[in-house]
Amino acid sequence: MADVATNKTDDYIVCYAPSMITTNGVWQGDNPLEYSLPLFILQLTLVVVATRIFVFILKPFRQPRVIAEILGGVMLGPSVLGQNEAFANAVFPLRSVMVIETMANIGLLYFLFLVGVEMDLTVMRSVGRKAVASAIAGMILPFIVGIAFSYLLAKKTDSDINQGTYILFLGVALSVTAFPVLARILAELKLVNTELGRLALSAALINDVCAWVMLALAIALAETEITTLASLWVLISSVVFVAICAYGVRPAAKCLVKKTPEGESFSEFYISLILAGVMVSGFITDAIGTHAVFGAFVFGLSIPNGPLSFTLVEKLEDFVSGLLLPLFFAISGLKTNLGLIHGSYTWVILIIVIFLACLGKVVGTILVALFYEMPIHEGAALGLLMNTKGLVEMVVLNVGKDQKVFDEESFAIMVVITVIMTGIIVPAISVIYKPSRNSICYKRRTIEISKLDAEFRVLFCVHTPRNVPTMINLLEASNPTKNSPICVYVLHLVELSGRTSAMLIVHNTAKQDAPALNRTEAQSDHIIKAFENYEQHASFVSVQPLTAISPYSTMHEDICNLALDKRVSLIIVPFHKQQTVDGGMEATNMAYRSINQNVLANAPCSVGILVDKGLSGSNRLAGNQVSHHVAVLFFGGPDDREALCYGWRMVEHHGISLTVMRFVQSDQVQVEPLRQQHGGIDLDEPRVLTVQTDRDIQKQHDEKLIHEFRMRCGDDDAVDYVEKVVSNGEDTVAAIRTMDDIHDLFIVGRGQGVISPLTAGLTDWSECPEIGAIGDMLASSDFAATASVLVLQQYVGDGSQYEGLETPYGEESTPLPPGHKMFGSEH
Repeated sequence: MADVATNKTDDYIVCYAPSMITTNGVWQGDNPLEYSLPLFILQLTLVVVATRIFVFILKPFRQPRVIAEILGGVMLGPSVLGQNEAFANAVFPLRSVMVIETMANIGLLYFLFLVGVEMDLTVMRSVGRKAVASAIAGMILPFIVGIAFSYLLAKKTDSDINQGTYILFLGVALSVTAFPVLARILAELKLVNTELGRLALSAALINDVCAWVMLALAIALAETEITTLASLWVLISSVVFVAICAYGVRPAAKCLVKKTPEGESFSEFYISLILAGVMVSGFITDAIGTHAVFGAFVFGLSIPNGPLSFTLVEKLEDFVSGLLLPLFFAISGLKTNLGLIHGSYTWVILIIVIFLACLGKVVGTILVALFYEMPIHEGAALGLLMNTKGLVEMVVLNVGKDQKVFDEESFAIMVVITVIMTGIIVPAISVIYKPSRNSICYKRRTIEISKLDAEFRVLFCVHTPRNVPTMINLLEASNPTKNSPICVYVLHLVELSGRTSAMLIVHNTAKQDAPALNRTEAQSDHIIKAFENYEQHASFVSVQPLTAISPYSTMHEDICNLALDKRVSLIIVPFHKQQTVDGGMEATNMAYRSINQNVLANAPCSVGILVDKGLSGSNRLAGNQVSHHVAVLFFGGPDDREALCYGWRMVEHHGISLTVMRFVQSDQVQVEPLRQQHGGIDLDEPRVLTVQTDRDIQKQHDEKLIHEFRMRCGDDDAVDYVEKVVSNGEDTVAAIRTMDDIHDLFIVGRGQGVISPLTAGLTDWSECPEIGAIGDMLASSDFAATASVLVLQQYVGDGSQYEGLETPYGEESTPLPPGHKMFGSEH
């Protein structure tokens, strides 16, 4: 059906059978691999499987996905599995090349359209001179290296190829920076929100735009028989096409957005028309002599940012980026035959080019760093980051190979250069660049030892806009005053999904009144505006919004590092369950639970987990309208002291009424039952004494704090102090259930490391140990359905945060000075 004949010029003639698209089935004696559709399905499956294998292998090394996709294609191609002729002829026969390459290019076409849709050219105006200088300096020297490399390999190329065209292709391939891949690397290295990360992304964006312009020029000059007049017509036609998109398509798209009422979805007809326009644009630019992807990219740029671009991205990105684009990278790997790179001369040239191309960007950015008085190591790190390769370079190489600018050996060499240059970035950056952390040790890591005459710093972590109303009400109840203003860092937690759209949020957070590019940014804008609106109506509150984009597995690192950098006293994270309409509790995302557990284990300050059951008054902004009934349940220990101190801070607010219920062990409970909790093991005497000593110390701190609280707040009508004598967990539950149902918020300690007979048996029924036995009971769907719960864990550390701080009792050596001084101060 599809035998292959080879002529003297090494071109292939492949015979196709148009009727052999789908098979009649193996039971009819048909071989599925001889038919186009089942063969393509098998090829696509193998590409996805091979890619995922390399993603899994390279994940510990934090390598970008593009490397895994290229290596997956190399493994399936003539370099590895393709050396087996039986495998190559059965799975990747030449007759299937047209189908798989066509699908790969369609995926590339729509991906470039999405890149254009998501790219906001107004960002180009806002980037500083430093970013422009870094981008230009990072392109010039590698381009010079490309010129030298072109002469070294000139004898390996066709003599008919114009040397200027060859130089242009090589220069673009070596000097380009892949913006999407760079964004992913910065997120993996936790550098997105650093000054270096922002500078690198801005420079990469400029570099990307320049690369597309040079690529269009290179394609226009690629034909060997093209005349100067024809090249001129190609360039003029391209300019006309860009003008039509800018002054024809863009106004029409804006008109479409205006006609669609806000909040309503766009008509299916208009969406289909735009998707067809991508194909038409690709056809036009291909017909005039530039590549089809150029037309799709420019057409995407003509779509205005806002609801329309958001809809297009939502409908296309997962399918295109997750399935069709990897096919393009895999095709590049399938075309790569590493066996053609032979001879020590070629490998020496290869190593020299990689070294010089990397060095060129590094030297260029170091010069910029010296001019702008940046540290040299930051300039070197920026240069390494600018060596990131990816989509644009692979497009350049594939177009160059199709236009016979590159032969198979040159193509293989350039693919190897791409993989190596991108692969060395993460380990190199990890070695030479460490983000500067504030090394000054701050002491006020808990609410208890913070002062009411000093700024109170809190970090609120938000997953979705649903978390916002209760957090704002909790913030208002925290009593910001002139003597103790509250500085709030609002951190929107976004999963790093590998989508380029999620990364562009970094460029747009600083823009005012800019339309959202995607759902992620729309949510972020909603969250930020809600807190900023509260800031405008409230007094003595400053809000600083931030966004963390990282995998769920390492998201706690962003939270803890930010808390350390900003010296906050309290981190508040939302519980992983939310209340349903019928009052039940359901998990929203189990990854949130892992984040909370990791934050509890690694936080440099106190942590609060907020179980949101709807804190009343969610729409009230003015402080004089807030009215909450808060209850603190006190059993003893560091966490409970933290809960009492937070409630104590709230009671200063005139709209807050506070109930403190202290649970006291009855006289019948002795030490012996505590021993029985250890399974009847007879503990040796020294250990018993040590445990008792620690317990006595904690009890002393509890008594001091309770005494001071009652002395200061005993006459306050807004404070109600109650002591409940209980013997066991059952009595404790019964006592809590007797409380009035008027409370909006329960504040409890997590009870880490505290073994108390007052909660004995409750842990056996606990579903979520991270919020403690009492917190888990209060958060359950069958208890206090209308009251939110804040579970606090006090930062313990090594006790150094207490050194040098005087207590109200003059006991500097006591490890717990307290909150007494903080909360006992006069206002």
